[in-house]
Amino acid sequence: MSILPATSTDVGGTPASAQRSTPVHYSDEVIDGRTYHIEVSLVSQDRWRAHVVRTPGVPTAMMPFYGPTASEAARQVSAWLTLAHKTSRAGSTGA
Repeated sequence: MSILPATSTDVGGTPASAQRSTPVHYSDEVIDGRTYHIEVSLVSQDRWRAHVVRTPGVPTAMMPFYGPTASEAARQVSAWLTLAHKTSRAGSTGA
């Protein structure tokens, strides 16, 4: 996982009045042959938020996962994606 500086921008796309630097970690997880890009950011002391990075043009409704460390938050996203793929495969094979 790598740490890159990030600036804060509000949802409307307008730069936030006070730009701040937030630790952000990125990782790629290959699950069932598909690569997912996971972003993890510090939201408060001992609280990290992880989510799958949205690909332009691809809808997503996945909620973020939280953990006390960046690794734990990312692990929760990865575990959920793995479970979702297993459930999807089981449903498509009629098992």
